[in-house]
Amino acid sequence: MLWNKARRSDNVNDTRKGTDARTLTGKTLGAGLAVVALASAGLYSTQGTTPDEAPLTSSNTLNPPDVTLSIDSEDRQLKFVQSILGDTEDTWKQLFAQTGQHYPEPTLTLFHNGVVSGCGYASSASGPFYCPDNQQVYLDLAFFAKLEQQFSVVGDFARAYVIAHEIGHHVQLELGLSEPLEKALLAQQPVTGDGGLEVRGELQADCLAGVWAHHAQQRLDWMEPGDIEAALHAAAVFGDDNLQRSANDGPRPETFSHGTSQQRVKWFKSGFATGRTDACNTFAAGDL
Repeated sequence: MLWNKARRSDNVNDTRKGTDARTLTGKTLGAGLAVVALASAGLYSTQGTTPDEAPLTSSNTLNPPDVTLSIDSEDRQLKFVQSILGDTEDTWKQLFAQTGQHYPEPTLTLFHNGVVSGCGYASSASGPFYCPDNQQVYLDLAFFAKLEQQFSVVGDFARAYVIAHEIGHHVQLELGLSEPLEKALLAQQPVTGDGGLEVRGELQADCLAGVWAHHAQQRLDWMEPGDIEAALHAAAVFGDDNLQRSANDGPRPETFSHGTSQQRVKWFKSGFATGRTDACNTFAAGDL
């Protein structure tokens, strides 16, 4: 992936030198990419609890070892994140403008080990996530190294897919695409489970990541052989069913929050093939 072709965003907030431990107070929308066995905490609200009492993943006993990055590696990854975020801005600004809308640029906050987000405290074990309360994406750069070491998810485009999925949550909220999920959450109705509203919201973010990839490729011609396969591999690895099997547990559809490997691949491919947001109406789909 020739990511240096992209414009670097100024909306990256690097807070890696300081963190603060508080409680999680709002819902966050994750990519289902937590580097622990299960990924059942894509959207959650744990008010009035401590991080230990309310882990951001379904297990707090399998936290991965800390991954130390060299200064050179961090600098390259910072530039990479700025470039991918910059291109999501350019893509979505253009697509929003086509319908007479303004795209409000989100901030991407980099952190290390833990961060106090607009939705409360989050640890690195939760993986990247989007907080709708302050329209920010949160990412620990060491997460990419953990993906490679533990799940063999490699390649710049696979990492770009992770960021684009989180931006997809921002887009769906701004466009009102995930309204059924938002209404259910406000009404405190159940949203988890295979085919549930939470799964549909996450698959929609996958599809929107594909829409971004489609238009970015048209503008920049930056993909190299194997890039799409790397993104599809990442999507497949982090299907609920695959993550649960990785934990030596059979798939439990009633706990699904992000969709199966097959579903995640399908919806990313749908967005990439069409480049259209109307191809991402997962809430109306009879067959996910």
